[in-house]
Amino acid sequence: MNIKQISVFLENSSGALKAMADVLAKNDIDMRALSLAETTDFGIARIIVDDVYRTTTTLRDAGFVHSVTTVLGVGIPDEPGGLAKVLGVLADAGVNVEYMYAFLGGKTSDKAYMIFRVRDEEAAAAALRAHGITPLEQETVAEL
Repeated sequence: MNIKQISVFLENSSGALKAMADVLAKNDIDMRALSLAETTDFGIARIIVDDVYRTTTTLRDAGFVHSVTTVLGVGIPDEPGGLAKVLGVLADAGVNVEYMYAFLGGKTSDKAYMIFRVRDEEAAAAALRAHGITPLEQETVAEL
């Protein structure tokens, strides 16, 4: 239940996101998921990657300001109501979802994967496990 998300702070200007993507590509870093939020002056690219240590080192060396946050990842059946079930479990446990984003597990997967930022990861993971939903581990995400 320990997935590390890297938040990269980017100037809100043409080419800033491409510059980050180029650095990752040149260093053979594979993004598993990406979410982009913006304000007038800056953006935050939230990424899940195959190798957190190598990515943070690469970003630092390239001059990108970033931080690492623990998030909750869950595999959800790729069918109508799959997300609603997970959100219901979290709501019933009193867990507030601050933000979330999705990514697919590849051509052979029958699941969609969600990343959740919650205040109480332990409570969220316990509630999900009690309903037969297994949170993802960093190693699992790297293999997707």
